[in-house]
Amino acid sequence: MARIEKFEDLECWKKGRDLTKLVYNLTKQNKFVSDFGLRDQIRRASVSVMSNIAEGFSSYSSKEFIRFLRYSIRSSSEVQTHLHIALDQEYILKIDFQNAYKVTEECKMLCKGFIRYLNNKSNKSENFEVL
Repeated sequence: MARIEKFEDLECWKKGRDLTKLVYNLTKQNKFVSDFGLRDQIRRASVSVMSNIAEGFSSYSSKEFIRFLRYSIRSSSEVQTHLHIALDQEYILKIDFQNAYKVTEECKMLCKGFIRYLNNKSNKSENFEVL
């Protein structure tokens, strides 16, 4: 694994950033932009994905980081729920739903993979290494 110098180096954070960009683009569409509650909630949830990763990284503790990665996974699921609502309300096309849903799944998989990595490091009595 490459050395991690900052949270921006983490693949899970990068994918969370991709998700946030995608969500903001989807929520700028005519019908979606008018539903202030759903628009703001899905935006907050997507921002939470990447924010929790950054916050957990700054703890410098594997145990704490894992806790924040789990929050990111939960926020990804929240985004998925809001995507279903947006699709049902015909705010987004099915293809946009599928694409965004796929990105949320990728975020979750990357976070889960990093949790496994951190758990393995913890079993060796090590915290993750930051330069």
